[in-house]
Amino acid sequence: MHSRSSVRGSHPARPRRTRRPLRAAAAALLAGAIPAALAGTGLAVAGPAAAATPTGPPPVTVLTAGADHGQGDIFISPFGDTSSYANGAEIINNAGHVVWFHPVPAGQEAADFRTQTYRGHPVLTWWQGTGLGGQSSGTDYIYNDHYRQIATVQAGNGYSADGHEFLITPWNTALILAYTTTTANLTSIGGPPDQEVIDGIVQEVDIRTGRVLFQWNSADHVPYSQSQQPLPASASTPWDWFHVNAVHLDTDGNLLIDARDTWTTYKVSLRTGKILWQLGGKDSSFAIKAAPGQVLDSAGDAFAWQHDPEAVGHDTYTFFDNESSGTPELPYSRAITVRLNEHARTATLVASDDQPEGLSAASQGNVQTTRNRDLFVGWGILPYISEFSPSGQLLFNAEFPAGVNTYRAYRLPWPPADGRH
Repeated sequence: MHSRSSVRGSHPARPRRTRRPLRAAAAALLAGAIPAALAGTGLAVAGPAAAATPTGPPPVTVLTAGADHGQGDIFISPFGDTSSYANGAEIINNAGHVVWFHPVPAGQEAADFRTQTYRGHPVLTWWQGTGLGGQSSGTDYIYNDHYRQIATVQAGNGYSADGHEFLITPWNTALILAYTTTTANLTSIGGPPDQEVIDGIVQEVDIRTGRVLFQWNSADHVPYSQSQQPLPASASTPWDWFHVNAVHLDTDGNLLIDARDTWTTYKVSLRTGKILWQLGGKDSSFAIKAAPGQVLDSAGDAFAWQHDPEAVGHDTYTFFDNESSGTPELPYSRAITVRLNEHARTATLVASDDQPEGLSAASQGNVQTTRNRDLFVGWGILPYISEFSPSGQLLFNAEFPAGVNTYRAYRLPWPPADGRH
């Protein structure tokens, strides 16, 4: 479906950048990265990432060209087929050519690579670690526009940062996620009295001091009965009943916390931790509807197994709608737009852009609204990234090699400090 609404807000224009020449390679090498001139050559690079072999990123093949319009370069974190390519954080241009690549050590991966603003300056941010998608362990990194590390962020209170989210707030704190395993009595839902469960943790962390300013645990606010994930056969097998995968800011400064395994996005007070409303799943605060031309899934929901809720203003939100955890609720994944009516307590699916190849992504994915209101989509475990116009036209589509994907993908402006790109 490609029926689009006209609800997306406008974004301020930023200046174009010119292409960075090779003489900027020295600064990139100091950061342990591979500039465009060396990417894909197989040459070893001195620095902390040198142990990773091979050292080059996977090629990106552009299937449908276009959609640049000065909106920025493409930020990805390719992962997979490490016998041929390195995992890492990567900037590519609209032709799929490497602008900058930062390989991570063998056995690790990068995730959620993008530009953000920290203390008034543009920065590069990503998570780096192991186990993304499970009980992961890692560190969040901040690099300046000279491609030099200026800060790291760790989870507090004994937890380890998960790679699903690293968001810098307008007040220069970090919103991050973590997972923790505990034991729960599930007899009220037909489970054992001593089931191992995986709870989702959201933290706001002071970047400078590492102090935890806010913490939210899914088990304190959401009943286990809301899970769509079947109980495991054994009580000793951890039950990933919630699977937190995103925390974003709504337009009023409160949180949007997404749980893949309850099919629900929760709006949560950043002050008290109280759930203000929940969208989707077994206990939605809103009745789910479809606008003309739009289709709900087989469960009558707008989304299932979803990722990445983003507020775009006027009570309107975008989601990456996986519609699958192995058994699809729809035969394809899609980027969707939902409009809420909080007075009437309705949620209307107003627009959807289907995966161009008609495929279903059983994990990962994101949807970003660009400065000119296009939708830029990372198709998660599928080896594709795409861009759609506000009317639903496919403007850009690109493909990784088989076995390679990126957790999220963004199109963002990036002005390096040397003024060249």
